[in-house]
Amino acid sequence: MRFVKFNHVMLVSTLMLLQACASVDHPDYFQRYEQAFKEKTGYKTHFVERDGLKIHVREFGRKTTKPTWVLMHGFPDSMHLYDRLVPELLDNQHVITFDFIGWGDSDKPANHRYDFASLRADLEAVVEQLDLKRVVLVVHDASGPVGIDWSFDNQDKTAGLVLLNTFYSPMPTLKAPEEIAVFSTPGIKRWVSVLATRLSDSLLINRYNAQIARFISSESLREPFQKVLGHQFLKVRPAFYGLNRALRAELERNAARTARLASFSPPVRIIFGEDDPYLNVGVARDFGKLYGDADLFLIKGAGHFVQVDKPERVAKLIKALAR
Repeated sequence: MRFVKFNHVMLVSTLMLLQACASVDHPDYFQRYEQAFKEKTGYKTHFVERDGLKIHVREFGRKTTKPTWVLMHGFPDSMHLYDRLVPELLDNQHVITFDFIGWGDSDKPANHRYDFASLRADLEAVVEQLDLKRVVLVVHDASGPVGIDWSFDNQDKTAGLVLLNTFYSPMPTLKAPEEIAVFSTPGIKRWVSVLATRLSDSLLINRYNAQIARFISSESLREPFQKVLGHQFLKVRPAFYGLNRALRAELERNAARTARLASFSPPVRIIFGEDDPYLNVGVARDFGKLYGDADLFLIKGAGHFVQVDKPERVAKLIKALAR
């Protein structure tokens, strides 16, 4: 019986491979997009080294006596997730975005251990090597556990914490996005999905585009961001597979660590897109309970990528916290 089921799954996957025909890359579009963003923001590029690997960093503005805002992406995306938000923040403000190892334009070693400890080591390297004395961390999705733990352990360096549609531990309404559920759940379905998407660029992009479309509420923004984020996605397979494998263990580990968050002293602002069915309104409210006196804002007309859907509103709320 198991053999029959396995062959059925393989047959379906094979048919999907044969039928997949989507365009897998948009290099011309991406190049024009990057040039326009550079002209608009005037960022500086840095490469921070960690254990012989290079972390791609963009620096906006100059250091002042005010805290630096460090914007951290989740998965499956990159620093480009903040491209609509950053221009709204640049008012005599120092802002840092970076790609975690395995993502965006950072190094992508095939044999690297892609887990949440690696993400934290990347953050620590960026803060240390750029000599950031005080920071406001803005976290989203998978960078949530990293930013939450680092800020708790470094409250003297943390001027504030902003949570954008993120997670930390198991919560009653927390729901994994469809593709994350497939690739983070042990079993034959994950094994077949990994094999199939390793063999077919088109299949991977088809599945990726379908998921990204569910993350963005603004219909006009879906296709542009599918192109921008999808352009680099084919190269991040090891990081995507690895972080998914580590996801459940991270949630379980953090389940025993939530009580301590009530003693966190820096200000916390929770900003969630109200339309997100995954890291949803219930999750946002649970975070509010964990942090006690945190400010909670639910943004109408915004989904999982709240910083893409409503950058002006998000920027206004971040600025108000960081004054």
